Amino acid sequence: MSDVPSLWPALTCTDPRAMITFLTSAFGLYERVVYGDGDVVHHAELTWTGPTGQVGGLMLGPAAPGCGRSPGTSSIHLVVDDPDTRFATATAAGATVVRPLEDTDYGSRQFVVTDPEGNLWSFGTWYE
Repeated sequence: MSDVPSLWPALTCTDPRAMITFLTSAFGLYERVVYGDGDVVHHAELTWTGPTGQVGGLMLGPAAPGCGRSPGTSSIHLVVDDPDTRFATATAAGATVVRPLEDTDYGSRQFVVTDPEGNLWSFGTWYE
């Protein structure tokens, strides 16, 4: 199995460089590639490896004229095996809590936060 994801959700960002810094420090994503000049990012790819060993990918870049997507309007869920640690790291890095860490009736221990641009990020233990 390749370590390159075949599904790439994409975020449009007001400040892609700041978003990369936040996502790597708060959520533990890794920079795969970043194209641009200095603080100006044209295209970036971040990766994530979940507890099952599957790799996920996320593309991000600036909002392009006519793209029809406003920054801060996405929602992403990540499967984790350590939600308590992830919650502490995310909130310490400045993520805004939408739903605090909780145990759900469907077996997940999870939480929901927003990044600085308003995208919703949920983290939970549920997987088969």
